[in-house]
Amino acid sequence: METLSSAIVILMRWEVLIALLVGSIGGVIIGAVPGVGAAVAIAILLPATFAMEPIVGLTLLLGIYGSSMYGGAIPAILINTPGTAVNALTTYDGHPIARDGNPKRALSLAYSASFFSGIFSVLCLILLAQVLARVAPHFGSREIFLAALLGIVLVVLAHRGKVLAAGMMACLGIFLNTVGLEPVKYTRRFTFDQTWLASGIDLIVVVLGLFALSQAFLLLVDKDGRPESTRLEGGLFGGLKELWIYRRVATAGSSFGVLMGMIPGVGEFTSQFMSYSYAQKTSKTPELFGKGSPEGLVAAESANNAVPGAAMIPLLALGIPGEALTAMMLSVFYVHSVIPGPQLFADQMPFVVALYISLLLLNIFVLIFLVFSTNQILRVIRIPTRFLGVTILTLAFVGLYSLRNSMTDCIIGATFGILGLILKRLEWPIVPIILGMVLGGIMEVKLRSSMARIKSPLDFVDRPIAAIIFAAIVLVIGLHIWTYFKKSDKDGKVPEGR
Repeated sequence: METLSSAIVILMRWEVLIALLVGSIGGVIIGAVPGVGAAVAIAILLPATFAMEPIVGLTLLLGIYGSSMYGGAIPAILINTPGTAVNALTTYDGHPIARDGNPKRALSLAYSASFFSGIFSVLCLILLAQVLARVAPHFGSREIFLAALLGIVLVVLAHRGKVLAAGMMACLGIFLNTVGLEPVKYTRRFTFDQTWLASGIDLIVVVLGLFALSQAFLLLVDKDGRPESTRLEGGLFGGLKELWIYRRVATAGSSFGVLMGMIPGVGEFTSQFMSYSYAQKTSKTPELFGKGSPEGLVAAESANNAVPGAAMIPLLALGIPGEALTAMMLSVFYVHSVIPGPQLFADQMPFVVALYISLLLLNIFVLIFLVFSTNQILRVIRIPTRFLGVTILTLAFVGLYSLRNSMTDCIIGATFGILGLILKRLEWPIVPIILGMVLGGIMEVKLRSSMARIKSPLDFVDRPIAAIIFAAIVLVIGLHIWTYFKKSDKDGKVPEGR
């Protein structure tokens, strides 16, 4: 009880509440603008959060992260254009429902499913993070190294059809992390006698370049667009009642979202398709899926919105991010010397509980905001894409320069922005670069610290947790190879990009 009261005191400060409110509402608006998304917004705001207190900066970023998918459903349903990439499946059934004259019903169902799954995932975070944090003290250097390696493997293999490209990008991220002074003896690596490389390549510079600047360049070089939208009449509370009819689908979708969100590199897309496939196979009217099925809409929205809360479980308990957005949040922890893991739960439990409560509050804020403000958000959808590109470009360069007042950071960021644009044109994955930088750093430090006690390769797996993680790595790779050859035999040829 004392912990809860301390957490409430932390949250009741005006700057924390404003950060949560701004993040929640801002995330909805950003998610509703096609072509932006939470990653771009968080990348732009990241430098500013370093000057804030940890709880303020994190609630701002969590607000954007947890609410952007709510907003992304609006253009997906009304104009068949997903606001964020993970709302693509929402268009399958959401837009047909709206096109048939029921846009209010489609939006109401989407909001209700997202709200249910958001609360569901936070409750799972509260329960599972505690359990994992109790197990985490048994993680030594080799266990954390193997856990980070498992994360890299899962991230790479999650990009089906582009595994080779994802592996190359992950290796590039690991390499980028090695540039500069190495962490033990502080000798220079890959600096080529260039003093500006001695401090290494900053993760935030890479994030801003790959996400914000690349998206700005993409919006500027593509044809200018201005989507049209229609005004809604009436209230949006009906979906809360109707969701009770589809409670089985919503619960299953939320469960898939939590399970996939906890696994590094898997995330929203896998959980959505698993949830959608389950809903279709168990539906009494499977023929309606893709043509305006309410069950399909609930399955898609409940699965994607459960992921943010679940993705915080390995981040808080082990300090291992599962995807790009939690990797960005990890940098906020590190800047303020707040290290996620068992010690965080032991020493700063009120801080952790405050994060839990903020995740619950943001879902409530967002639902109330959407119910009363959807018509106003529809105006945001109509922003010309090139104007949007110029705005993102300006804010990204301001963020880059403000990091260290360095033009070098701006040049490096622009370089990664061009690289990001090329990768997007090639449809190659970008996220593995960021996770390669983050997890690569963890792997190097833990590997070097564990080597003093390792005399043979088998010593790496002579403890139960290490053996289990290593077995998981072998199993995942083995299953992927088996699937690869099975598909090769079936098709009579080698699948591309595997």
